[in-house]
Amino acid sequence: MSHSHSHGHHGHDHSGHPHDHGDAHDHHAHHGHHHAPADFGRAFLIGITLNTAFVAIETLYGYLANSTALLADAGHNLSDVLGLATAWIAAVLSKRAPTARYTYGLRNTSILAALANAVLLLIASGAILLEATERLIEPQPVRSGTIIVVAAIGILVNGVTAWLFASGQKGDINIRGAYLHMIADAAISAGVVVAGLLIMLTGWLWVDPFTSLIVVGIIIWGTWGLLRESTAMSLAAVPSSIDPAKVRAWLASRPGVASIHDLHIWPISTTETALTAHLVTPGGHPGDAFLTETCQLLHERFQIHHSTIQIETSEHNNCALAPDHVI
Repeated sequence: MSHSHSHGHHGHDHSGHPHDHGDAHDHHAHHGHHHAPADFGRAFLIGITLNTAFVAIETLYGYLANSTALLADAGHNLSDVLGLATAWIAAVLSKRAPTARYTYGLRNTSILAALANAVLLLIASGAILLEATERLIEPQPVRSGTIIVVAAIGILVNGVTAWLFASGQKGDINIRGAYLHMIADAAISAGVVVAGLLIMLTGWLWVDPFTSLIVVGIIIWGTWGLLRESTAMSLAAVPSSIDPAKVRAWLASRPGVASIHDLHIWPISTTETALTAHLVTPGGHPGDAFLTETCQLLHERFQIHHSTIQIETSEHNNCALAPDHVI
């Protein structure tokens, strides 16, 4: 089994080949991608600090203003702080070096964190839903002025934090989780401001819980995708950005390749993907250069970072994994 690992990962080459020019290029291309979470250490720190302080303020004033909308918002902000902390821990753990037992390091924690984040948000939404329903049945007087001021501060805090994460949310489901949390929070705070204004102008107390219900709908809508994607990643599904049929067709079209079987593509983390495949080359073993180039092109074309290719020289070598229904 030939394992060609074409990119210079952390400055050394897994395959033991000397670094050729292509290898250096590949390492360079990979470098920025792999270290994405590191740039967000500061963002996480600022986000967690700002939001923790705001949760304390909002809880106090929610109590003083007798506003369950503010208290619910504080509860949701708290789930955010927990979510941010989870995502940060995952970003740190994902850079831990591999060990004899954890051969991929702890990169997979980023997937678990994204899943935990989605679950946390749905639980928080449930709590707000419950509170809002009770308030619809039995409206209570609230201090609308306090609600408006505190919620307006909330928009600012969450807006600033979301802005810190905006640039990284495309490439990493974890950063996206943190970003979505903040956007959802800014939306909640905006809803609470509007509710406060309406109550102040009209005296309609039902506006407060009604607004909460709308915001909860928005959160659940946004979180559902995150939950689905992180669950699929936990089950080693092919990442949604990769078309497995295209990868199979491309590998089958490589020079000398007669057929391909036992193709597996799965996420190692929220940003990295691995692949294994058996290629049948009746003309004989195509050589190390072929393997190095194949792995490098898989990285460039499909963003697949860890490729392991097994070469079989005969169609009739009775590979136990040849039928497609065998894993």
